[in-house]
Amino acid sequence: MVEKDVLVGIAPGLDAEPVTLFVQKANSFASEIFIEKENRRVNAKSIMGLLGLSIKKDTKIHLIANGNDDQEAIETLSAFLEKEKITTD
Repeated sequence: MVEKDVLVGIAPGLDAEPVTLFVQKANSFASEIFIEKENRRVNAKSIMGLLGLSIKKDTKIHLIANGNDDQEAIETLSAFLEKEKITTD
């Protein structure tokens, strides 16, 4: 299991477009992946779950991944969340 605290850099935060791109990236990994904000934990592969967290720019979240590719998942997803602008690459 790999865990990491991340400060979200995407402005204005994880609204519809960034969440969709994030979930697509998360689903490319076999590991179970979760995001925690305050006392709530949601599956990072769930658009509705992530939208329900209302994650804004400069919010500190906790990423958790568990599986064969957990280290790569954490590195890729934290880099995506820390960006100031999203790209579709």
